[in-house]
Amino acid sequence: CKGAEQRRRETEDEAERGEARPGAVAAEKQTPDGCKYPELILKHSLDREEHNVHQLVLTAVDGGDPPQSGTIQIGIQVTDANDNPPVFSQVLYRVTLRENVPLGFSVLQVMATDRDEGTNADIIYSFHNVDERVEHIFNLDKRTGEITTKDDLDFEIANSYTLSIEAKDPGDLAAHCIIQIEILDENDCAPEVIVTSAYTPLPEDSPPGTVIALIKTRDRDSGENGEVYCHVLGNAEFILKSSSKNYYKLVTDRTLDREEIPEYNVTIMATDRGKPPLSSSISITLHISDVNDNAPVFQQSAYLVHVPENNQPGASIARVSASDPDLGPNGSVEE
Repeated sequence: CKGAEQRRRETEDEAERGEARPGAVAAEKQTPDGCKYPELILKHSLDREEHNVHQLVLTAVDGGDPPQSGTIQIGIQVTDANDNPPVFSQVLYRVTLRENVPLGFSVLQVMATDRDEGTNADIIYSFHNVDERVEHIFNLDKRTGEITTKDDLDFEIANSYTLSIEAKDPGDLAAHCIIQIEILDENDCAPEVIVTSAYTPLPEDSPPGTVIALIKTRDRDSGENGEVYCHVLGNAEFILKSSSKNYYKLVTDRTLDREEIPEYNVTIMATDRGKPPLSSSISITLHISDVNDNAPVFQQSAYLVHVPENNQPGASIARVSASDPDLGPNGSVEE
C-alpha cells in the first residue's frame, strides 16, 4: 500500500510538471470490504482535434521488499463532439465579371472547413440576408459552395453586387463570408439620338448658320463605350455644331432655294467609341417655306406681232404670258 500510494503521488507530481499523459491521472479506490482498485480520472477536457488517441501505461506496485510491480497499457480513443464551427478560407472575396457572361457561368467557389469529423463536419452553404435580386441572378450550390449565374447580368441596371454566404454544420455552428462582385461594362447599348427641338418650315432666305434643330445623344454604356460623336449623312447644306457634351445644333451651312429643293430629309448618325462601335440614326424632315425672291418671267423675251391696219379698236392683237416660281401670292402674276 505504501508503494502504491507513493507511485500515485509521483504520478501526480509528473502531471504537475507536464510529464504525464495529458488529461488523465490514476487514483486508488477502496471498496467497503477493503478491496483496492485503480480508477482513471479525467483531469481536464479532451480535444480530439489536438489528440484523438491517448496511450497510457498503468503500473501497480505492491508493498513487499523489494516491491514488485505490474503494468498494463490503456488506449483511449477520443470520439468527436461538434465543438468547432466551420471556417472560410477567406472572409472577403472580390470578383470581376463581364456583363455578357453566359448563363450558368461559374463565378466563384467558396470553401469552408470544419475541424470536426464525420457528420459533424458536413457543411451546408446558403445565402445570408441577401435581397431577392441577388437570388434571382445567382445560384449557390448548397453542397459545393459554387456560385453560378442563372440570369443575364446588365451593367446598366447594376454594376456591383454584394453577397453574404453562410456555412453551417449540423450543430447549427456557422461562419459567414462576403463576396463583392464588380460588373464590367460591355459595349452592348447603341447610342440614342433625340431631337429636342425642330424649327420647320424654314424660310429659304435664312442665312448660313441658322439653327434648324437641337439634338441630344446618350449612351447607357460607360467609359469609351458611352462616348458618342455625331455627323450628318449626305446633305452638304447642313452641319452639326457641338454646344456642350452630348448636345448639338443642326445648322445651315449655305443658303437654301425652295425653288430647287423644297424639302430635305436630314439624317443624323450617332456612333460610340466602343470596340466594335455601335451606331444609330434619326431623320428630320425639313420643309422650306417660300420667300418672294423671284420676279415674274415672260415666256419670250420679245414678241413680233403683225396687225392689220383696218382692225377695229379693242381688237386682240396678241397674247403674252409670264410666270413666277414663287408660291401662293408671291407667285401670282397680275397684268
